[in-house]
Amino acid sequence: MSFSMLNLAYALIEFVPFLRRWIKGEQEDKVIQKVVDVAQSITGEKDPAKVLLSLKGNPQLVADFQTAILKMDHDLKLTEVKDRENARLRDIALAQAGRSNMRADIMVISAALGLISCLITITLYRSSLPGEAVGIISTIAGIFGACLKDAYAFEFGSSRGSKLKDTKLSELFFSK
Repeated sequence: MSFSMLNLAYALIEFVPFLRRWIKGEQEDKVIQKVVDVAQSITGEKDPAKVLLSLKGNPQLVADFQTAILKMDHDLKLTEVKDRENARLRDIALAQAGRSNMRADIMVISAALGLISCLITITLYRSSLPGEAVGIISTIAGIFGACLKDAYAFEFGSSRGSKLKDTKLSELFFSK
């Protein structure tokens, strides 16, 4: 991945702000490559500077780019949902075989204990800890909370309202 492609990907966030969440993590290189390829394809330019100039100078190209990225976002979310679906099917198969998913249980319990430990530490020692330590412990507590949120989302799925919103957005953008 060339440095200019990474710069271009971050510059393209100006046109589609939610790209920021996809340009990180284990799929970062693939997503950056897809985003840059889409921008280059839409503008007909290969040079990163010319891609940006084309987009900034043509609102129709920006609209086309945003539409293409929305489709890419939809596809990435579907991939994420399918991944969770496979994990849920594995859990169902384990339950049907009379086994439990001990690994998942340990992960959830560990996240809950980590969150509780952070909160107790902040509550009991806040006055004697430096502000930086409180900030770090609060951040760690937030990470443990996010882990618990993900576990609940996995176990209980998305809310009905969120599913309706996703369905309507899907119909709006991809029914053509």
